[in-house]
Amino acid sequence: MSRRGTARLALAAGAAALLVLVVFGGLGSLVLMGVGWAGLALTAVGVWWMLTHTGWIRVLAALLVVAAPLGVLLLYAAAGLLWVVVASLGLWALAVSAGRAALVEDTSPSMTERSVSRAKRPFLIMNPLSGGGKVERFHLAERARALGAEVVVLDPAQPQDVAELAWRAVQGGADLLGVAGGDGTQASVAGVAAEHDIPFMVISAGTRNHFAKDLGLDRQDPSRCLEALTDGVELRIDLGYLHAGVPVDLSAGRVFINNASFGVYAEVVQSPAYREDKARTILEMLPDLLTHPSGARLSVRAGSLTTDGPQAVLVSNNPYERGDSAGLGRRVRLDSGELGVLCVKVGNAAEATEFLLRGRQGRGLTAATARREVVVDADAPVIPVGVDGEALMLPTPVHCRLAAGALRVRVPRHRPGVPHGAPPMDWRRVRRLALTMGQVAAGRGAT
Repeated sequence: MSRRGTARLALAAGAAALLVLVVFGGLGSLVLMGVGWAGLALTAVGVWWMLTHTGWIRVLAALLVVAAPLGVLLLYAAAGLLWVVVASLGLWALAVSAGRAALVEDTSPSMTERSVSRAKRPFLIMNPLSGGGKVERFHLAERARALGAEVVVLDPAQPQDVAELAWRAVQGGADLLGVAGGDGTQASVAGVAAEHDIPFMVISAGTRNHFAKDLGLDRQDPSRCLEALTDGVELRIDLGYLHAGVPVDLSAGRVFINNASFGVYAEVVQSPAYREDKARTILEMLPDLLTHPSGARLSVRAGSLTTDGPQAVLVSNNPYERGDSAGLGRRVRLDSGELGVLCVKVGNAAEATEFLLRGRQGRGLTAATARREVVVDADAPVIPVGVDGEALMLPTPVHCRLAAGALRVRVPRHRPGVPHGAPPMDWRRVRRLALTMGQVAAGRGAT
């Protein structure tokens, strides 16, 4: 279907979603929508209370999170209108999906790939503990050696400096550096690769594999990443650097491939219990951190944007998708030359409700981009910082900068998760697309 046809489908499905409510719900359609929004608001309040309280209040909040949407569904069913709501939601989902599909060609193209020759002396570092033992489970070391790579499997009993290992490998003639491990380990080796301008290779053997996801790599079978050794292409991507204190020491920058976090999340990462049980540690620490902040008061400066007193700050190597309010999704591009900035400032249940319901349009969230740098300062000389999930304590102010195109990444030619831009829904653009393309076509036919 053409873009014009897809845009028209979006408009038709959106109109049908409203008509179904009005025709079959009658005057009760307004009540249906009001009940639905009330249920969403109560659910958001319940989530906020779960995050900010412990004990029996958290238990009641959890019950509210379950009971609110369930109660809404029961009310719809009792009124005999559940099918009306389901049909309307289905049509609305179709409208949004078609609208975004019609707009997708307006988004930026994917990252540019460059054909390259095969590396002669690849050097790979593998962490056997990452991802619950993926290195051993997928026989990554054996497979890599069979493809001609030199492989060092880290010894968990004897911690090693992976950046030092990578540096020595380069001095010994390595023409490609790679890592099978977590994002923090990848960042350390990526810095060495960028410094010597040699390719860097990612093997998705970590737990979350955020960087691998944004590169489109196979996160289910990390052995497929080894195809980059024999049939690879190269991407030029940006690299983030942290410089702490005044004056800024440009030679002592800490690399980040994903993001640097400040405030609430950074303080959670500092906890010794975080590594053992992340979810439980977050739930135990969040109430005090959100309602009785004892840490430093942050301030953020990104270009013309200045934000004072945010509870959480996320500075990312390239912005996350516009529909991703928390920076937990993906980055469509890693070569835009921009830092992404997300600042969260939520003080009560009402603001939390607006934040959860409206995302980036809510008052609790400030989203921006910066080309030169982002400066995070505080009323304390040292603050906790989470860098690609690793806990650090850095002197203030902390300068986040981007080195555009600094890293050469070697990836397989065929990747299952190559990201494609998913534009935010814009009804005005969809309507204009549905109408103007027809007018242009008619005009051409008349000549």
